[in-house]
Amino acid sequence: MPFIPPSKTNLRHHRTVALLIAPIFSLFLLGAAPTVLPKQSHLPLDLAVKVAGAALKKCMEDGYRVSVAVVDRGGNTQALLRADGAGPHTLQSSTKKAYTAASLGRPTSELANMIKERPELQGLRDMDERILILAGGLPIAIEGELIGGIGVGGAPGGHLDEACAKAGLESLSEK
Repeated sequence: MPFIPPSKTNLRHHRTVALLIAPIFSLFLLGAAPTVLPKQSHLPLDLAVKVAGAALKKCMEDGYRVSVAVVDRGGNTQALLRADGAGPHTLQSSTKKAYTAASLGRPTSELANMIKERPELQGLRDMDERILILAGGLPIAIEGELIGGIGVGGAPGGHLDEACAKAGLESLSEK
């Protein structure tokens, strides 16, 4: 029987099939297990609103007109409340404090103190335009897993903003 060379179309078809099958076949040869997607907890909207409301309530009871922001782990705003009469700048400061706490996983007061004690860390302030290192931002963690941040801005002192943020977090343990 004489040799008949394959046509170019057949060669292209066989090459395409081989390229598609090769990665799948190699997984079986290597004994690779199927990829398992990682699971990550998230901050549900109802909890974000609850935390923000509790923080705002605490500040209002203390006579402070503030804004409160709650962000998820990715820094996306989930709740933003502004008390009547709160300064326009408080929306931005509360959001940035919440973002900073979620992004860096630490209270913003702790970060401010750390920079004060170690001036070489001043660069932290400039690594992202959404970072604001002033007291009033706290990370939100449930069962040790960071899921977001809360920020309060507008009280006459960062320690007062932080006290309101703490009241917001304490609402998570209330039923």
